[in-house]
Formats: sequence, structure tokens, C-alpha cells
Amino acid sequence: MSGTIRKDIKVGLRVNIVQKQHQKTGQLTEGIVKDLLTKSPTHPHGIKVRLESGIIGRVQEILE
Repeated sequence: MSGTIRKDIKVGLRVNIVQKQHQKTGQLTEGIVKDLLTKSPTHPHGIKVRLESGIIGRVQEILE
């Protein structure tokens, strides 16, 4: 499932995100969602989240 719709993403979900510095390469980071940072209901590049590890990025796919 893609990460462009805010209501699909919940705290505690396992997701793959792309960090700002990795947007050109598309390198993904896996983690558990701690906070949702995007306020709008959708975002074409993915909803911005903070992982439990503290890393911030846009959700590319939901793993669960």
C-alpha cells in the first residue's frame, strides 16, 4: 500500500520511508511510525512521518 493517504497511516505501523537526502537515490529506511507530521489528508510524495528512531521522511510503502 502506498503512503500518500494520511488516514491509512497510524502510529505503530511498520513502513518504508525515504529521507530528504535520499530522495534522488530512492534509498528506503524501514521503521515504526511514532508521529504523523503532514496535516493534509493526502500528499503526492507521501505523508511525512517521524519514526521511533527519530528519522523523518515520507512514507513510500506500508508494510503491514
